[in-house]
Amino acid sequence: MKQTSLAVAAAALLALAVTPARATSFYDYNLQDIDGKPVSFDQFRGKVLLVVNTASRCGYTYQFDGLEALYKQYRDRGFLILGFPSNDFLGQEPGTNQQIKQFCTLSYGVSFPMFSKIKVTGQDMHPLYRYLTEKTTDPRFAGPISWNFNKFLIGRDGSIIARFRTQDEPQGPTVRAAIEAALGG
Repeated sequence: MKQTSLAVAAAALLALAVTPARATSFYDYNLQDIDGKPVSFDQFRGKVLLVVNTASRCGYTYQFDGLEALYKQYRDRGFLILGFPSNDFLGQEPGTNQQIKQFCTLSYGVSFPMFSKIKVTGQDMHPLYRYLTEKTTDPRFAGPISWNFNKFLIGRDGSIIARFRTQDEPQGPTVRAAIEAALGG
């Protein structure tokens, strides 16, 4: 039991050590993937990214289908979706990382990168979501996360180039047009 709590504490310290509280670039972040492995966002340089806060028990959970279709359609052109499970809205993501991974894989065939569950609202908001929502780092699209499946489009240079509401369908014309433009046609 002691070993488990030490491992959890060590992982938490590692996450704090590698993720700055006030990053100056999207690429400054390091988070754990859904399996607990560290991921440096620096590896995403030059790619177009769609960052999405997800939940498995939400009325919009079906959007995993559209997200996966987008990923498969555009991944060969340098496009990635980064999924961030969050339990911030009415407890709609109560599971463990392994339960979330199993649900996403079995129910929706999700193959795009998913990350460990984080907070996307409130005082305990993860620094990545603080970066995405604050006026100082995102002057054009700042504002709180309103619900599950909010989406941020990150350009090849790491800048936030668009933001989409929950209701904006992943395969809808607005989202597709923005991705196409970011990919260069």
